[in-house]
Amino acid sequence: MTLDWLKPEVILGTTMYAVIGIFIFWISFVIVDKLTPYKLWEELVEHKNVALAIVVGAMCLSIGNIVAAAIHG
Repeated sequence: MTLDWLKPEVILGTTMYAVIGIFIFWISFVIVDKLTPYKLWEELVEHKNVALAIVVGAMCLSIGNIVAAAIHG
């Protein structure tokens, strides 16, 4: 068992991919929020719309999978 994963370039690369993935995910969420006729965050937090929360959760998982697959190659 080697400790290659402790090298600084591996840690830096992983951190960069994580930051890029989070940024792409955030941008995707903002785009979907702009495309919907209402404000997603307001509908989720203030109106406690459970059905919309399930849909947004599924969307978040989907976007996360797409970003992970794109980064992984």
